[in-house]
Amino acid sequence: MHFRLSTFSLLLPLFLVVKVGLQAKEDIYLEPDSFIQQSFEGTPEQKVLWLTKETKARIKAVFGSDYPGLRIRYWQQGPRTAWILEEIGKVKPITTGFLIEGDAMLQMRVLIYRESHGWEVRYPFFTDQFTGLQLSPEQKLNKKIDGISGATLSVNALTRLSKLALFLHQEVTQ
Repeated sequence: MHFRLSTFSLLLPLFLVVKVGLQAKEDIYLEPDSFIQQSFEGTPEQKVLWLTKETKARIKAVFGSDYPGLRIRYWQQGPRTAWILEEIGKVKPITTGFLIEGDAMLQMRVLIYRESHGWEVRYPFFTDQFTGLQLSPEQKLNKKIDGISGATLSVNALTRLSKLALFLHQEVTQ
């Protein structure tokens, strides 16, 4: 009996450590509502872009895969739009905010990060590369985004999302 109790008391902390390590980790760097509030003076109008069959086909051409859902919410005030989009890095979605005015990206921010690796994409040394980014008529970005060693999948996901955000902005403003 004494042996069983000792073994149990030794294994319980190990089990708890392993369980905590396996649980999904979610780092919230900025709440999506706060991103929207910080992006506009006053209250922007919340709108919905319905994803028709034709729109989904164009999204797939730009994004490289289907974007899930029937609609995408966005916020608009004059020529400025804000988008909160998600894309899988390796296995978990990365929630990202995009602010676009004219045809250029003003800001890209990682809002919620759930992956175990690649969190460096949230830092300004990386996100500042997206400022001024534009989409060419050939649906390509006008400048190259430098990667981060060990965060390749997250970098690729955010680069694809930036193309999608610029495309969606064009869809609703032209």
